[in-house]
Amino acid sequence: MQDVLLHNTVMLNEAVDALAVQPDGHYIDATFGRGGHSRLVLSRLGAGGLLTVFDKDPLAIAEAQSLGDARVSIRHEGFAHLSDLPAASADGLLMDLGVSSPQIDDPQRGFSFRNDGPLDMRMDPTRGQSVAQWLATADVPTITEVIRSYGEDRFAPGIARAIERWRNEHGPLQTTAQLAELVAHTVKSREPGKDPATRTFQAFRIFINAELDELAQALEASLTVLRPGGRLVVISFHSLEDRIVKQFMAKHAREVVDRRVPFAAPAQLRLTLLGRVMPSAAEVQANPRARSAVMRVAERTSVPV
Repeated sequence: MQDVLLHNTVMLNEAVDALAVQPDGHYIDATFGRGGHSRLVLSRLGAGGLLTVFDKDPLAIAEAQSLGDARVSIRHEGFAHLSDLPAASADGLLMDLGVSSPQIDDPQRGFSFRNDGPLDMRMDPTRGQSVAQWLATADVPTITEVIRSYGEDRFAPGIARAIERWRNEHGPLQTTAQLAELVAHTVKSREPGKDPATRTFQAFRIFINAELDELAQALEASLTVLRPGGRLVVISFHSLEDRIVKQFMAKHAREVVDRRVPFAAPAQLRLTLLGRVMPSAAEVQANPRARSAVMRVAERTSVPV
């Protein structure tokens, strides 16, 4: 089944153009997925270039290995491990956040409410707890906080109580269809055109994969890993991710004065903002999953410390 699951890479040319690939440079694709961005980077690298790719998903790692390219270094781990790379070793870093189309479209991965499957949602199904395992023991306040914080859903308390009632009456939730139906019966109003379960599924996926914590760690690591002049390119798909990226870039793109030492020189800015890019109307029409994408680009300015 995996062979027929396709992925349309969002803002493919825009993202790789933003990296300003040099033939002998070292670039990092922190979220390899199915390799759309990586393949285009490789096409612009020369024989002396290097591409390091990260991904949690074993299927993504298998896809990376199938490239058979000696210029590619493969790491089966999340991009929080960017800090393991040598300081000032990279000329560009790309993060394409969220879930890939093959992950969403494969019911066995449990990411989507549109097709029934195991309630899993792990980026790496060989490690950690699935959503079903977590929900089997999580208490109502914890479930409420996860849905409220990561799904920004005002119906979080009612959904959490409904999950507890289901667990008491039927045993733990096991499938995506069970969860989607439970949410649909609990949430009586929702944004037009949006499934009632959208926010709950997003919240559980972000929580179970620690996505926002990893993003914050990876962004901090970028300041060390990138060489001066190196590009940081981040594509996000919802407001929680984009807010973290926007605030991080803004924080490090302004001088900071230590008010305790008013005559000291301000802390050197570490990034230069190069802009925000949205997908074209043609891309959104061809690939509706691109409609919420936002790409932010910055350049490393000072010597990493």
